Amino acid sequence: MSISSSLNAGVMGLSVNGTRLAAISDNIANAGTNGYKRSQVDFSSMVLQQRSSSYAAGGVRVETYKDIGNSGALISTGSSTDVAVSGRGLLPVTDVSGLSTPAAERSLRLTPTGSFYPDKDGNLRTQSGLFLLGWPADSSGNIGNVVRNSGVDLQPVNLASAQFSATPTARIDLGINLPASSTRVGGSPEAYLLPVEYYDNIGRGETLTFQFTPVAPTAPANASNQWTVEIFDTATGAASIGSLDIVFSDAATGSGRLTSATPTIPTPPATNGATYDATTGVVSLTLPHGPVEVFIGRPGESEGVSQFAAPFAPTAVTKDGTPIGSVQSIEIDDRGYVQALYNTGFRRTLYQIPVADVPNMLGLRELDAQSYALSGQSGNLYLWDANNGPVGGVAGYSLMESTTDIAAELTDLIETQRAYSSNAKIVQTVDDMLQETTNLKR
Repeated sequence: MSISSSLNAGVMGLSVNGTRLAAISDNIANAGTNGYKRSQVDFSSMVLQQRSSSYAAGGVRVETYKDIGNSGALISTGSSTDVAVSGRGLLPVTDVSGLSTPAAERSLRLTPTGSFYPDKDGNLRTQSGLFLLGWPADSSGNIGNVVRNSGVDLQPVNLASAQFSATPTARIDLGINLPASSTRVGGSPEAYLLPVEYYDNIGRGETLTFQFTPVAPTAPANASNQWTVEIFDTATGAASIGSLDIVFSDAATGSGRLTSATPTIPTPPATNGATYDATTGVVSLTLPHGPVEVFIGRPGESEGVSQFAAPFAPTAVTKDGTPIGSVQSIEIDDRGYVQALYNTGFRRTLYQIPVADVPNMLGLRELDAQSYALSGQSGNLYLWDANNGPVGGVAGYSLMESTTDIAAELTDLIETQRAYSSNAKIVQTVDDMLQETTNLKR
């Protein structure tokens, strides 16, 4: 029994060291493969039930696994769509079949890094056929509420629809000073014009012109502190689209701050399209491309339009919206946001790339092209925002190197060779002993 168990143990030793050699060969072959996770082997002894009078060799068994939780060093590249996770976590990807499959049925894979590029349809993919997934953003760059324990809300990152972009103007803030001397006795009746460019929903530039005309005081008042504001829009042929009477407090009661703003009927045949909300300080206009809010200030507050003893000064006139622009470059920041940079200087968020995590990284099922799939041993998926919870950030212009250490692998190779030779010697020795036993019959 002891001799035959020794033979079995030697054969098992040859087998497990052959497995270890295969793992080492895989590691050395992929030493230059970006994102490769080192294969490891774990030997464990097998024990047979022992008798007091003899000893039976149980042998050894081997388990192999990928050290997926180990992160390789990051190297800088010249491509903004080279992406890696800097720390724990993996990027969500899919194969080519996932482009046309409903999200609930899509093959979800995970990878630590990828050199992505846009294909003919604009999808970001690697040469090995992995397509990057992310949550799409709306026109304001918001992701909204998304499901984080599955990939049902993930979509292939596509850059084709972002080639051109324009955002219509929805708000204008007026921070200007009107000269107080103009509303006093003997003041100049000159009207002041303030043109403000805005953008419609196809990115064309139009102009709103605000005409501020002082109202002359009536006796016995020294100053009227009142202005008429008429608004003209080039999109409607420069016709008046609204009119307001605005009144300021005098120096004795409020130091030039807005007191009231009252919509009035402009010169016929135009109708007044302006309304004023004192609680928000906003004048609402209806332009051909849609509603626009113009902030002029709340009564009694210093922001917005004022009347001080100073010249006409548009000190802080701002607006939102962007003109039509074409993409100059794509960037992915450390929070995982895929952003398009346009030649107009505008930056727009297109997608957010989450970082996936599971309780047991070693339980993931290995697939081709440095990708992994969920399994019963890995635990449930959770999609984190980059740099949140246990996961690391997303690094653009970066790739993750292989976790293979050539020096360590060569050392293991020598050890494996010696161990294999030793187990072969056991088999040879047992064979010699059995031959001697056979020779006893002669």
